[in-house]
Amino acid sequence: HRRATDHSSRERVGIMAADAAGDLGRADFDVIVVGAGIMGSCAAHAAACRGSRVLLLERFDLLHHLGSSHGHSRTIRDAYPKARYPPMVRLARRLWGDAQADAGYRVLTPSPHLAMGPRSNAALLAAVGNGGAAEVDVAGRWGGGVFRVPDGWVTAVSELGGGVLDATKAVAMFQALAVKKGAVLRDNKEVVGIVKEEGGPGVRVTTSDGEEFHGAKCIVTVGAWTSKLVRSVAGLELPVQPLHMLTLYWKIKPGHERDLTAAAGFPTFSSYGDPHVYSTPSLELPGLIKINYDGGPPCDPNSRDWISGGGDAADRVARWIEEFMPGHVVTDGGPVVRQSCMYSMTPDKDFVIDFLGGEFGQDVVLGAGFSGHGFKMGPAVGMILAELAIDGEARTAAEAGVELRHFKINRFKGNPTGNSKDD
Repeated sequence: HRRATDHSSRERVGIMAADAAGDLGRADFDVIVVGAGIMGSCAAHAAACRGSRVLLLERFDLLHHLGSSHGHSRTIRDAYPKARYPPMVRLARRLWGDAQADAGYRVLTPSPHLAMGPRSNAALLAAVGNGGAAEVDVAGRWGGGVFRVPDGWVTAVSELGGGVLDATKAVAMFQALAVKKGAVLRDNKEVVGIVKEEGGPGVRVTTSDGEEFHGAKCIVTVGAWTSKLVRSVAGLELPVQPLHMLTLYWKIKPGHERDLTAAAGFPTFSSYGDPHVYSTPSLELPGLIKINYDGGPPCDPNSRDWISGGGDAADRVARWIEEFMPGHVVTDGGPVVRQSCMYSMTPDKDFVIDFLGGEFGQDVVLGAGFSGHGFKMGPAVGMILAELAIDGEARTAAEAGVELRHFKINRFKGNPTGNSKDD
């Protein structure tokens, strides 16, 4: 049974959509979501669960590999240097569980999470504290000398705080659940215009092939294309910079293949310092392990250098492996597999979750700038975006201890570094 507030909210949004409809025969929705990556798919699902009439538009094929929501492994962790994120991760973890139960299959493989680095690293110490991690002896926890840790390093584990998400499968799951709740999905529909309806509430969304859709509310989650679309529809310069990332898979040395698997209890891990390296256990490609450098060069999402766009990431990771995991991972010849991805970076690496404002008021909600660490929080972000669109406030976030004040657009007004000046 839905809460009584859900009925009233659905009725209110439905009336708004009806008022905006005007002529008969037009395609009208309570909520139009632009962008069908993890954030948009979760937002569409959350809105559909509220009983809203939802349209989810995607500029490419559904489940494409051209943005930030594809592939088969994303880390989930609540060990965060910034205290604003663990409450959102914990909310998301609960929602991941609810969605898996509804779908009848799993997209999240639990694992421990290991945070390590120099004891002098303030970000590491904050992450350990915020995630409730406990210091451990890695030689005892993972035998066989997997990690060669220098003196003066912290090694701390969150036993229940890690996990690996199958990204493409997760996006597909939320899209399927959204359709199950009545949402309409349309791919190969590039949105080129979002305008306020003349003489009434709601917005009109136009695609590159000339099709128009009308909605009471609109949620924009277009990832690396955010700054381009926001500039076009609102004249706003939003500092969301796409970066070209390479996902790197390395060969595990013969005889150690099982040691580094999720089934054997190998952790997701983050190594703080220079370079900042992260990894997921061997899972999607048997005999290989994903070990990545957290960084990449700026790019234009419409014209990427697919071959060399990752800069010197592979060399930096290889040097890290040779120093810290030399007995278990092969670096000769470089990574076996390289996959392209994008981050959408804000200057402070914090999200943008806010009303677009201006002439749109609260009719358009923006989710953007997830800066390479948002996927794990997709279900929480989706619910927040849906509640902002439908109710004008995100009560679930407030109840979970998530403080949305950190994610406002206006933090960049006259302050190009955003939250960085306060952190």
